[in-house]
Amino acid sequence: MKKKAIILTMLVAVFIFGCSKAAPKMTYGEKEFASADVKYSLARNSNYSMTTAQGLNEGYVMDDSIRAEERIESEAANIPNDERKLIKSASVRIRVDNLDAADSSITILMSNYQAYSASTIVEENSRNYSIRVPAPQYDTFLAEMSGMGRVLRRSENTEDVTLRYYDLEGRLQMKRELLRTFQSYLTRARNIEEILSVETRIAELQNDIEGTAVQLRHLSNRIDYATIDLSLLGPVSASQSQALTLGERIKGLFGNFGDFLSTIAIVIIGIIIFGIPLVIICALLYWLLFGKVGLLKKLWGLVKSKKEGE
Repeated sequence: MKKKAIILTMLVAVFIFGCSKAAPKMTYGEKEFASADVKYSLARNSNYSMTTAQGLNEGYVMDDSIRAEERIESEAANIPNDERKLIKSASVRIRVDNLDAADSSITILMSNYQAYSASTIVEENSRNYSIRVPAPQYDTFLAEMSGMGRVLRRSENTEDVTLRYYDLEGRLQMKRELLRTFQSYLTRARNIEEILSVETRIAELQNDIEGTAVQLRHLSNRIDYATIDLSLLGPVSASQSQALTLGERIKGLFGNFGDFLSTIAIVIIGIIIFGIPLVIICALLYWLLFGKVGLLKKLWGLVKSKKEGE
């Protein structure tokens, strides 16, 4: 019985020793690289966010991107209104009495509120602007601008991009942290294969950081500056708004009669210039052929007398 127990103990010891040899322990550097590699894979995912990064730092990984999105939405809902990220825009059409004066007023108004015109279109009886206004001055600027004339149309829109903004900000922060981690691990890489692997991830992270930073800057610009599409219309012309008076009709009648007389005069002048020479040429031909000279008559007489002699 004792022999069986000893043999069983030896078999268990051999099995445990073999398992420990098959799964060697990772060093601290290898664990750090493996953890960074997991974060890197998640950071490359479009659904990855700062919430997922916080979960990694706390010792767990989100196994479902939908759960991460729900957590972000829950956190975004608790943000105070004065800290929310909003994109404001408006479209306004105004009728003014003097386009030049209104244009000067718009220029002064933009100078007072540090606004600028992204584009300007000048037409015969209208002006069109795409104005960028600092978001804090948006409401005041819009109110003063609307007092320049009669407002024909006005529409406003506000887009809440809080979730998108903080998501981009979180991704950018986490990617920068990962970049520092890979850069520090690069000095501790043991062979060429590890160096190349880390350098590849560093290059890809740098490209991702640049792309995410561009998106965040573009979104921040739209948040910081509201957009107002303004159309200024000049006064309606009298010919469009009023019927012709009796005096204007009589004036128009005499004007049309004058046009008729001028047309007749042009016809007479044309006859004098071109008709008289034509008549003279026709008379000269008649005189030569059938008149006193009578070339055709003489020729006909010669032919006739020749026939009779035969």
